Parts: sequence; C-alpha cells; structure tokens
Amino acid sequence: MDYLNIAGRNFTSRLLVGTGKYKDLAQTKAAIEASGAEIVTVALRRVNVHAAGEETLEDVISPKIYTYLPNTAGCYTAEEAVRVLSLARAAGGGTLVKLEVIGDKKSLYPDVEETLKAAHILVKAGFEVMAYTNDDPVVAKKLELAGCVAVMPLAAPIGSGLGILNPLAIQAIIDNATVPILVDAGIGTPSDAALAMEMGCDGVLLNTAIAESQNPVMMATAFKHAVIAGRLACLAGRMHKRFTASPSSPVTGIIE
Repeated sequence: MDYLNIAGRNFTSRLLVGTGKYKDLAQTKAAIEASGAEIVTVALRRVNVHAAGEETLEDVISPKIYTYLPNTAGCYTAEEAVRVLSLARAAGGGTLVKLEVIGDKKSLYPDVEETLKAAHILVKAGFEVMAYTNDDPVVAKKLELAGCVAVMPLAAPIGSGLGILNPLAIQAIIDNATVPILVDAGIGTPSDAALAMEMGCDGVLLNTAIAESQNPVMMATAFKHAVIAGRLACLAGRMHKRFTASPSSPVTGIIE
C-alpha cells in the first residue's frame, strides 16, 4: 500500500478536507464521505464539535472513523495558538494538530515569526505539529528543523481558489524536505490538486473548493480521483519534455 505516513500514522487517502462553509451538517457528512478523506480539520475557535441537546460535527463525522486535526485558524499570535491547542488537549484532544498563525485579517497570510515561535513551544510540549506556512523554502525547512511532522505551504491565499501560484517555490520545498509536504490553501479545482500531487506533494488539504461548489458531493468525488491520479502519475514518472516532435509510430519497417 502507498500510505501517507504522518507522525507514525498511516493513511490511505492523501486528501485532507476541512469541515467549514457547508450549508448544513448533512451536506458536510455527504461531501466528506464522498471525498474519501480520513483526516478532517476542525477550527477549534469556530466549530462546536460537541454540545448537549443539538446535532454536532461529531454526530455526523465520527472521531472513531475519522482523524480529527485540531486547527488554530483565527489565532494571530503564538501564545494564542499554544493556549487553544493546550486547552483542546486538556479536554481530551489528541497531539496531532495543525498550527496556523495568521498575520492579518485581509490577506490571511501566515505570520512566519509567530508560527515558528509556536512550533518550537508546541513540539517541546509533546505536540505533533503540522504547520501551515507561506511558500518560502527557507521557512519550510526551519519548520521542519523545529520538529514539525509535516509542513503545509499555501498554494494561494486561503479561500481564493487561484491554484498553485508559485510552482517553483513549492517544488523547491518538496525537493528539500524530509517530512511530508502537503499543499494547503488556495486550491480551486481538481486539476490544481492533481498538479500538486504530480509535483511530488505528499497530500493536499482543502475546504472551500468543495464546500462552495455548486455540487459539493460531486466536487468532493472529483477531488478524490484527482489526488489519486496525481499521485499515480508522480510514482509512474512522466515522460521527458521535448522541444521537437517525436512520432508515436515506429520509424523502421515503413512500407515504401
């Protein structure tokens, strides 16, 4: 099996999905099931995971079936991110987490200094950190050296759907990494996800591209197959590019 291994855990799906922006929990459930994802992100500051007397995320997306990835979306300082994850762990959450420290509310770009600061603190505290960051190969390597179990560079601004804007930077991150690299944020279409996988990414995380599509269940299915296709293409090895034509039929034994 071609497993995605993160912090010693094996996953068969290389597509990770978020749980926000759907019209209701029924649609959330249907789309995530169609995606084939095994890891789902949960924004701790925004999602009511479990509450008495009302249907919650845990009712439709069982933590017995899916791996919940607590996410510090909405945090703007290292201290804030560390506090949120510490409270979540104390409440029974796991140690595998997604670290996200935002720099400003308009661009939603990560604050690199605060992200690195939080990563060092969390790793030292025993968390297994998957770190969201910008598409900077130097920062990605620093997060790896800080002890992060995976690095998650953005393809484009969060929720933009613009696709991979800087493929050279993403490729450099992949080529220099010894931990899994998962493209996170900005993916808009299944072809974007397939490209990321063809480049050698270990996985793709997305939410808006499915949740805001006209048919989330159908789109989730499309992303499932795109990630599989991209991964197979990467493993198979693409043909070499040529700057001249090359006939598909043999050039020997031609009838004159």
